[in-house]
Parts: sequence; structure tokens; C-alpha cells
Amino acid sequence: MGKSILIIDDEASIRGTLAGVLEDEGLTAIAAASAKEGLAILAERKIDLVLLDIWLGGGMDGLTALDEIHTRWPLPVIMISGHGSIETAVQATRKGAFDFIEKPLSYDKLILSITNGLRFSQLEQENRLLREIAPPPVELAGNSEAITRVKKNIARVAPTNSWVLILGEHGTGKELVAQNIHRLSQTSHLPLVDVNCAAIPDELIESELFGHEKGSFTGAANSRQGRFDQADGGILFLDEIGDMSLKAQAKILRVLQEQKFERVGGGRTIKVNVRVLAATNKNLDEEIERGNFRADLLHRLSVVPIRVPSLRERRDDIPALVRSLSANLIRRGVKAPAFSDGALAAMAGHDWPGNVRELRNFIERMAIMCPANVIDEETARRFLGTTGGQNLNITLTINEETARRFLGTVIPGQPSGENTLASHLFTLGYREAKLAFEKEYLGKKLADNDGNITNVAKGIGVDRSHLSKKLKELGLSAKDEGGDE
Repeated sequence: MGKSILIIDDEASIRGTLAGVLEDEGLTAIAAASAKEGLAILAERKIDLVLLDIWLGGGMDGLTALDEIHTRWPLPVIMISGHGSIETAVQATRKGAFDFIEKPLSYDKLILSITNGLRFSQLEQENRLLREIAPPPVELAGNSEAITRVKKNIARVAPTNSWVLILGEHGTGKELVAQNIHRLSQTSHLPLVDVNCAAIPDELIESELFGHEKGSFTGAANSRQGRFDQADGGILFLDEIGDMSLKAQAKILRVLQEQKFERVGGGRTIKVNVRVLAATNKNLDEEIERGNFRADLLHRLSVVPIRVPSLRERRDDIPALVRSLSANLIRRGVKAPAFSDGALAAMAGHDWPGNVRELRNFIERMAIMCPANVIDEETARRFLGTTGGQNLNITLTINEETARRFLGTVIPGQPSGENTLASHLFTLGYREAKLAFEKEYLGKKLADNDGNITNVAKGIGVDRSHLSKKLKELGLSAKDEGGDE
């Protein structure tokens, strides 16, 4: 069945003629003799487009009916009139009419207008659907000191035109930082053009970045724009810049400096205005020393460096990250489970060598493999023991090695033969023993560092804010770098 067109006109001859023309074009015509009758039809069945006469009997004219239709239904409406004027046409258009056609009708013009109106309506529906299903902008979840610092840096640099170098381990969310800079930038209405530098072979890097002309090399059947062309006026994101070869680095450096280039096989100089964001998981200073990265390229890219912390440095953000990542799963149609406080505590104690990406995969694995609506601590620990390869064994080895160093500590006031920490710990439950060991361990570390919490945090490899909270939980006092309590 063709698209349904509603004809609202108080002249029976017009209704009959229009219905015949529409049916000849494969459309379904429905007729109404008044605005009231037309509105009743719209309320009962699906209509794709309305042909609406301006001068109607029955108490409601066409312009009033147009207001009612646009209030209730997102439909294209074509106004028709035998007494048209420029003023009436302008008024109808301002009220949202798709087109205005005078009587006597030109049927070719009418069919063309209907075709355009239906096409416009379809595009509107597709755009509306895309807006509904498109995921909302993803923000950096969490409020730890480490991630708050990143958010503040993003807020400062995003509205400027400054270039940014985003540093961080695999899976920390460097691409998300780039997306948030773009979202808050002055060119957010333009697309963020991204390039994975590690995925492009050396022989194709020029074509990928600068484009090529037809016939410039085997397989170049058509001319093609490069990523710099596509990002003109906006932002180009060079991901994994540390994996780009020296040859490619030399080529891109000149373009970054001059903001102009020639396509492969072309002789015309193309000028662009591109803001560059770059990201890498490598230590570029060390790569420069090894001869793998150009110092001048680093200096050009690193106008504003932003370091994204590892998940180990922001363990307090794990509950917020779990909520955010679970919401993303739900949007994809995956039923995400809730996590108990014990499960979240177990997750906070995990090392997460793959950072937020590993956490995201873990949550998805739990959603698929565990039928329970709520993941308890025991289940979380069991699954954490099978993730990250050697990670759990490494953690246990470190704990054992550390424990052996402290288990001989004497407990004051305990009877002879029971006055070591080892003996005391084995009289306690798991949680109590864990807290007792932590208090003894951190207390000795504070004593060794004259109570300086910053030095202790660096020495044991934990985030300072996390350590500060732990010390407060355990009732231990410490000093900051200035020596204050």
C-alpha cells in the first residue's frame, strides 16, 4: 500500500479529482469535507501527508486546522487555495506549512510537492530515530582527586585552540578525554576526525592523512580526501601517535607546522586550519632517547599535556565507573547486574592492569555469565581471579612477601608465645586480620618516613588521596609535604 494522503477540502469535486490523481501515482487517498472530520481521521489512523484547503466551511478554517495539526502530529502539510495571496502564503508558511499551491491546481506541481514533502518527512523521522538511539555524550565518571584534575584541565583547554597531548596507560580513557575536549570546544558542531596511527601501514600513511589523486598509485581509482581535509576548521585526533614510524613523523611534522600539504599524486597546495589532539600510552621522552620518536614533533604536539590516571590511582571512582559502564550496556540491550558493596570492595582491591577497558569487559562478562540480578563479593572475587592473566598470582605473591616481612612483629601486652603479629592474626577473622595487618604495615611505613604521607604513597605505589582515606579509616595520623598534621 502506498503512502496515505489526507485531503481536507469542502468541495466534493476537488476531493474526487485529487483522490483520482493521487491513486494514479500509487498513493492512498483519504478525503474529509471539513477540518473537524479531518482531525478525527488523523486521530484514528496513520497519515503521511495532508492536503489542506485554506477556506473551509464548518467553523474551522485551514490556518486554524494547520495549528492544530502541527500541535499534535509531526506531518508535512501542503496548503491549497483558490483565493490565495502573498500575505496568506507567508502566513501559512510561518505556521509551518510545507508548501502553498494555488487553484486551479497544476497536478505536476502538486505531485512534485507531495514527493518532496514525503521525502522530507522520512528524513525527519530518520533524524529523530537517530537522536533517540544515539548514545548521549559520555563524560568521565568519578570524583576522585586524580580524575577531577583531568576534568578541570579539559574545561580550561577545550574552549581554546591549543593543541593537547593526552598521556596514559592502555585503557585509561584517552579517547574519551579527546571526545570531551571536542564536545566542549568551539567546533563541537563539526565532527571529530580520528586517526589510529598504529593501524596505518607506512606506505599508506600519506594517502590516509593527505589524500590522493586518481591514478596516483595502483588501486587509486578515484581521487580521495585525506583526514586533514576532513578536519579542516575542526579537530584532528591522532591516536597512538607514539606508534607512528619515524618516516611518517617527518612527513606529518611539516604539515603540522605549515598547515598545508599536497595530495599524493597532486601538485596543488591545500591549506587547512586544523586543531590537533594526540594521544599515546608510551613515555615519549624515553622513546626520544631510544631514537624512536622525534623531539621536535613532541614539542609541537605537547602544547598542553594532560595525563589520564590509571585505575589503580583512582580506585574510589570504581562505583561511579560501574554505574556508567552498566548504563552503557543497558543502552546496548544487555541486562547489566547490580553489584553489592562487598563486590565493589573486591573490585577496588584488584590491580586492573587493563584499566577502565578491563573493568568494562569485566562488567560485560558478569552480565553475560552470571544470571543473578546482584553480584555478591564471592562471585566477584571468583571472576576477578580468572581475569588479567597472572594478575591475581602477582598480587598474592606481593602480599605474601610483604606479610613475611611484618609477621614477626611483636604485639605489646600479649602473653609469651603469642606475642607476634602472626600469632595474633590467626586468632582473628579475615576482615579483622586484614585491618590489623594494614594498620601495622602502614604504621611502620609512616614511622620509616617520619609520618610524610606523600613519601609513603610514592613508596608503596598507591594514590595519595586513597592512602589518606585509608589512614583515616585506620585511625593513623600523617603529615603532608610541609610537615603539617
